[in-house]
Amino acid sequence: MTQAPDLFRKAVAALQTVRPRPEMTLEAVRAPQRLAPWAYALSCETTGPADVPASGRLVLLHDPEGQEAWHGVLRMVVFVRAELDRELATDPFLPTVGWSWLTDALEHSGATWTALGGTVTETSSARFGEISGPARTDDLELRASWTPLDEHLEPHGEAFLQLMSSVAGLPPVGVTLFGHRQA
Repeated sequence: MTQAPDLFRKAVAALQTVRPRPEMTLEAVRAPQRLAPWAYALSCETTGPADVPASGRLVLLHDPEGQEAWHGVLRMVVFVRAELDRELATDPFLPTVGWSWLTDALEHSGATWTALGGTVTETSSARFGEISGPARTDDLELRASWTPLDEHLEPHGEAFLQLMSSVAGLPPVGVTLFGHRQA
């Protein structure tokens, strides 16, 4: 097997330095194999204060020859999903707010990027018959990708964790919500 390029190894090492907050579980998982010659992926799970489960995946892609749509040789891909309460799911501004969670996280982390694009999708599902689970669920899914401007990906990893916090409804680190006590 060919050794990974130095740029990719540095980028992976940078992502491996990112530390989640205590409410989150972050782990390396198998990366998609067909999107680029080199790939690395992290998975994150968390539950917000209203027992809102959220999950996400951050994927680093590297193609030493670059891809025209990427405008570079590295690409970050994110997929985040969270259950929503019914009231929030009917908010007409939810897609715009969901997108701002990503862009704000990237800006506040100090990440530098180009070629950002993606989608925010709201889904509602109703269960019938013998299918177990709640009768209705509402979900938010955010899919996006961008090109980091260098291999220093710590800010990109931090932005992913901040996005996960926002989607799950976690308060900023050090802030306790009224009515919630830490054990």
